[in-house]
Order: sequence, then structure tokens, then C-alpha cells
Amino acid sequence: MADYDVIIIGGGPGGYVCAIRCAQLGLKTACVEGRGALGGTCLNVGCIPSKALLHASHSYHEAHTNFEKMGLMGGAPSVDMGKMMDYKQSVIDANVNGIEFLFKKNKVDYLRGWGKISGKGEVSVDGEVHKAKSIVIATGSEVAPLKGVEVDQDTVIDSTGALALTEVPKRLVVIGAGVIGLEMGSVYARLGAEVTVVEFLDHVTPGMDAEIQKTLLRSLKKQGIKFILKAAVQSVEAKDGVATVHYKLRKDDSEATLEADKVLLATGRKPFTDGLGLEGMGIKTSQRGQVETDGHWRTNVDGIYALGDVIDGPMLAHKAEDEGMAVAESIAGQAGHVNYGVIPGVIYTTPEVASVGKTEAQLKEEGRAYKVGKFSFMGNGRAKAVFGSEGFVKILADKDTDRILGCHLMGPMAGELIHEICVAMEFGASAEDIARTCHAHPTFSEAVREAALACGDGAIHA
Repeated sequence: MADYDVIIIGGGPGGYVCAIRCAQLGLKTACVEGRGALGGTCLNVGCIPSKALLHASHSYHEAHTNFEKMGLMGGAPSVDMGKMMDYKQSVIDANVNGIEFLFKKNKVDYLRGWGKISGKGEVSVDGEVHKAKSIVIATGSEVAPLKGVEVDQDTVIDSTGALALTEVPKRLVVIGAGVIGLEMGSVYARLGAEVTVVEFLDHVTPGMDAEIQKTLLRSLKKQGIKFILKAAVQSVEAKDGVATVHYKLRKDDSEATLEADKVLLATGRKPFTDGLGLEGMGIKTSQRGQVETDGHWRTNVDGIYALGDVIDGPMLAHKAEDEGMAVAESIAGQAGHVNYGVIPGVIYTTPEVASVGKTEAQLKEEGRAYKVGKFSFMGNGRAKAVFGSEGFVKILADKDTDRILGCHLMGPMAGELIHEICVAMEFGASAEDIARTCHAHPTFSEAVREAALACGDGAIHA
């Protein structure tokens, strides 16, 4: 048993960042994690391993499609899934070990085991009770179930199973056209699988800019991924290593089936609070199972905070990290703050997609007058040189003040380019501010400047 200023339950991006910041601010801190490895879903079975596989599969795709065009001759590589998974695991291990090092460096106690809030100011870790003045719930999320679909991690898999396949399936059906479904579908399509995505809505990437949705769908179709939109999956039957997906087409309620070697359930995630002791403590949750908090991440129980996927808002690692720092600062008596209007979202397909701020649909719904500056990567010299001229940059700015309200990108390194706009929005910058800032040539970022110029007198290279 030990006494702490703060105990954080959960060692994912929100939890471990909160723990490190608490320690930096002079608070005696412990972080509880039952997975056996720090980093949460993101580092172990989410963001990091998926990016490793995306990089590997993209390199394989480049070798088969573009190397010869550049004069790089020789036999095309084959896929060794065992070695690819070893590479993926090495990336995971390096990141996880790095967090343990940071805990030691900042004097954060790492409590291994499953945590439960057992009383006021008490956290039980596998039966051993520790006391804390403040407790932070940062337990993240888990795969949301879908009626009629039972995940067995053999024939029917979730995102965790998709990151551990020992061979490339001949036929893969992905249920859900969100971030996870499109990223993992891209991985296996590049490696040779016949991928079909079944989506309930009439578009991909729900919540994103409508033009991005249409352009990305067209691009992924060109890459060989098949889509069945406006289709409601009813059930999945797995027998003798073959899965049969039963679905209904929403337009006429007709029924149809698909057969696959693997089915990936990628319809979303839900807060993970099992065994946490919320009911016993009287901690309020929403109908969606999210821990309810006020504007300062405080629950209805004094001294208990919550952040990340377990509360309302986008389930993004960087959103959780921002909240982790803000909660730590709030506990330390400072003014913790998160600007929820400037949280970027990225999809790591090829081409990448990134967005921040408002969409056109949202601005129209608000009745806000805006203008659009758009520039195609077809006009960007660097993009042409790397076979990355597909996509565009779209900047939305207030019609009267020119203040940037949002940006939607599809193209090479979109996930990096979006942050120029994030910084601009944090400082209340105008499109003209971006347009008048010198950008190095040749870079992909010039496309962002050109889109900003298009908000004014016009782009130069369009």
C-alpha cells in the first residue's frame, strides 16, 4: 500500500501522458495498467502497429507499381507475413519500452495489474489498496459489438486480430468504412487480398468533408477495393474456415450474401469500464456508457476525473493526450485547457486524408458565410515527382474576416500538412496569413499555401 497525490487508471496515451505531466508538476504519481504493457490500445494493438503494416504494405505496393517507372529494376519482392509481424512487434516494443523509461525518468510509479476504485480516494490493484488525493479514469475503449456478428479472432476478427494475421487472406470482407476499416482494408488489398467493404451509410469516413468522402472512395476503388454501400449486415456465419456475411440493401430491403476467408468487424469502439467500480462509487455514465464529466474533466464524485475515449468526444489518441496534460494541470492548480475546435483527424490510407475544424456542411447548418480556397496536388511539383498528385487541399475561411474555419486535405503527407493549419487556427490566423508566408520549394506544403491564395485573388499554379 502506498499514498499518492494522483493515481491514473490506464496507461494509454491519455493515462501515461497525464501521469508524466503530473510528476513534472511535482505530484507524487502512480499509473495502473493491467495489459502487461504501457501504451494502451494505441501503441499495442492500434495506431502504432497499424502504421507499421501500412508502411510495409505501401512499400510492397510501390515496389510492384512504381519502382520500374523510376528505373529501379529487379525482381518484385514477395510477402513474408512472419517477418512483417516481427517488424511490427519490434516497433511496438520500442515504443512501449520508451514509455517505461519515461516513467522511471519522471519518477512515476508503474502499478502492474487491473485497477478498481474501491472507495473514496482508494484504488485497488489486484487486491492491493493504494490511496490518492485525486484519481483519474483513463481506461480507453474496446471494440463495439455488432448484433449477429461474433468475433472469434479466427475467421471473424476485430482490429486486434487484423494486426496479427499469419497469412494474407484471399478474400477479406470489412464491415464498416470508417478509419479502421479503410486502413486495414488498404493493408491487405496492397498485399494481394480481394477486399470488399460493407458500409451501412451511403458514404465512407462518416463525419468528414463530403468532397473528401467522394474523392477517397473513388481512389480506393481504383486501388481495387470493392464497396457495398447502404448495406446493413444482419449476421456472419463461420464454418470450416469460411465466413458468410448476410446483409440487406437499404434501398429495397433485398437480402444478399458474401463469402470470405476473413471478416473484419470495424464498426467502432465503446468506452471500456468493466470492473472499474463506477456503480459502487455512484459515478454517472451516459446511455452510451461514457463517464460524464464537467468542463474540467471532473466526474460527479469529488476527486475523481476522467479523460480520453472513456468520456465524450472523438476517440483519438492525441485528444486523450491533450486532456491528459490538461487534467494534470488542473489537479496541480493550474488552468488546464483543450481547444476541441482544433483537434485534427487523419486517415493513413494512400493518399492520406486529414481534416481540422468545420466542414462545409457544418458551416451551412450554422448559417455562417464562408469562402473556399482549393488547390489540387496535380499542380504541385513535389507531388508529381513521387506519384502523389491525387487529391487536394481545401481551406474554409470566414467570408468577411478571412479567419480560417477548417481545412480538409487528401494527398501525400496530409497527416503532417494539416498541422500548419492547426497552428494557424490556434492563433486565429487568416487565410491571407498562410498565403503570405514563404513556403520552401519544392514541398507538398506549397499546396496548402496555394489553397490559401485561392481564398483571395487566386492560386498561382492552378
